[in-house]
Amino acid sequence: METQPSTVQPVPVPRLFKAAVAPVQAFFRLEASGGILLALCAVVALIWANSPWASTYTGLFDASLALGSGNTLLHFTVREFINDGLMTIFFFLVGMEIKRELAAGELRTLSKAMLPLIAAVGGMVVPAGIYAAINAGTPALKGWAIPMATDIAFAIGCLTLLKGRVSHGLVVFLTALAIFDDIGGILVIAMFYGTGLHVEWLLAALGVTALLAACNKFYVRNGLVYAVLLGALWYTMHHGGVHATIAGVVVGMMIPARPVRRGRQVLEELHGFIGQLLLEPEDEAVRTNQLLHIEEQLEDIEPPLTRFVHIWHGWSAYAIVPLFALANSGISLEGMSLADLLKPLPLGVMLGLFVGKQVGIFLFTWVAVKTGLADMPGRARLLQLHGVSVVAGIGFTVALFVAGLAFANEPQLLTEAKLGILLGSLLSAVVGYLLLRFGPTPRPLAEPTSEPASGAA
Repeated sequence: METQPSTVQPVPVPRLFKAAVAPVQAFFRLEASGGILLALCAVVALIWANSPWASTYTGLFDASLALGSGNTLLHFTVREFINDGLMTIFFFLVGMEIKRELAAGELRTLSKAMLPLIAAVGGMVVPAGIYAAINAGTPALKGWAIPMATDIAFAIGCLTLLKGRVSHGLVVFLTALAIFDDIGGILVIAMFYGTGLHVEWLLAALGVTALLAACNKFYVRNGLVYAVLLGALWYTMHHGGVHATIAGVVVGMMIPARPVRRGRQVLEELHGFIGQLLLEPEDEAVRTNQLLHIEEQLEDIEPPLTRFVHIWHGWSAYAIVPLFALANSGISLEGMSLADLLKPLPLGVMLGLFVGKQVGIFLFTWVAVKTGLADMPGRARLLQLHGVSVVAGIGFTVALFVAGLAFANEPQLLTEAKLGILLGSLLSAVVGYLLLRFGPTPRPLAEPTSEPASGAA
């Protein structure tokens, strides 16, 4: 008896694969995906550290590692490798973002940079002042810088979930403000959280920085050169007493941010070159060289900074920073009570982020606008400005980083600081979201007037 062929056609493997990865691809296309992944890793770490498998969490991130040999052998834990090593790449991205904004972005002129700079000063001074007032006279006072920084991934991710409720001008304002926050945080880390300065190593670091400046001047585009110099600068800064992750910022600021040639000029030349190619007979060997020539010409349009950001942004947003959150957010809540939240350290961090940030940013911005120093960003209403000021209190990544430096040898104080960071950031995210979600809608953009302004040429 013959069996009838099945009428059900097997689904091709590529189609099954596409169907499986489509939701993942859609997630990573979301502007808020980096912030969402960061939050998930923080939640996973918190659950893991308070689960029956808490010992595996501690054992994994406190495991010892060694790098190098002989006199250059470095000993560190997995957590230290993430915080002091991998986070250098995060700060490298921060340095490049600062350089890009200074070269061609929102910080390229004093008038554009003035308002977010004023707001950032308020958002750093007031939180630090609140923390210092609450912790005056205690060993926890050295953590005064913890509530100063805004986590740009979390904050922008929160605003992305509010499309249509927040004007583009306010998003740009918050981004520029967070960049100034980063600059302030970097300066604080460099000046106040080192391990004691060693002049000979700092002179070596200065020499490496001079080489980086020369690479920038002579438009070096080879990523391997910058990687070697980054390693050298990290090593000299580490021994010089400056926190080594600052090396990432320095190298990021030295990457060339402008193209070699104007895009229009290159495209006009390629237009003529390609037109000539179409008239020539087909020759595979010759065609390969011609395509390489086109590729080299196009490279002149793309600055090295743009290329490096494109290469490293995904690694930082979807691997390094979430791994940092996973390694540093695992707080054991065993034996804790609500009364612990009223201890000076967690209370100072929480109020610094949730109260200090919104008061400092809103008040300094409002005064700058009222005195005519700057215009209201995106023609925003005061309630919208207030909502964005609250969102800026999400101070996760850099706050955890500073806490780890401030209380490196005091685990109890570090746990209290992390608790304050998590609660302060959570309050800022939830309250800021609600204020913007149910507050007034953005004003429509001003209609262009049909009559020429008086005195117009």
